[in-house]
Amino acid sequence: MPKLSPQARARKIKLLLFDVDGVLTDGKLFIFPAPAGSQQSILEQSAKHGGQGGFGLHSQSMIEAKGFHAHDGASISLARLAGIKTGLITKRISETVALRARDLKLEYVRQGIQNKRTAFEEIVKEDRIELEQAAFVGDDVIDLPAMRAGGLAIAVKNARAEVKKEAHYITPHAGGDGALRDAVEFILKAQGKWKKVVEAYLAERGPTVQ
Repeated sequence: MPKLSPQARARKIKLLLFDVDGVLTDGKLFIFPAPAGSQQSILEQSAKHGGQGGFGLHSQSMIEAKGFHAHDGASISLARLAGIKTGLITKRISETVALRARDLKLEYVRQGIQNKRTAFEEIVKEDRIELEQAAFVGDDVIDLPAMRAGGLAIAVKNARAEVKKEAHYITPHAGGDGALRDAVEFILKAQGKWKKVVEAYLAERGPTVQ
């Protein structure tokens, strides 16, 4: 059988999942002193990973912060208008990410995940769709298992070479600089929904005509 084109794969997508560090952000981590008590919920989540590196801070005095791009936030709204659900799967545990996820009203949020493929497959099952109807956006080798599991593998511009090699589509912008927006736009254009969704997005934010 001939291989499916990236556009043909994108036409099937109903669920878009993505990594955080290096995809939703530029990959940089900022560590600041935390107000008293502000990290309690994150400490409880990260306690199970005590002694393991890379799962986030285990400190009552410091907090981990990240920067997000407004274009990516808009892309979540555009995806929702098109009937595509969204969610993140990340190894690190961060209150900043939890806050951003709530702000964007993501359907699925999985932090502290070592095996991203397992989490990906669990979400797909929960959403009651087929694996080929789900896409994953990644930037580093830890994302490859999830990228391989779905129907559309997307790498951001700043992804490692091994990740780009296995991607069906590479975004024009880097992580933290609108890469998720690129992914959403590519999928919606492949599905023929882009113009209609943009019009609906603008109508939601336009003045009410009396």
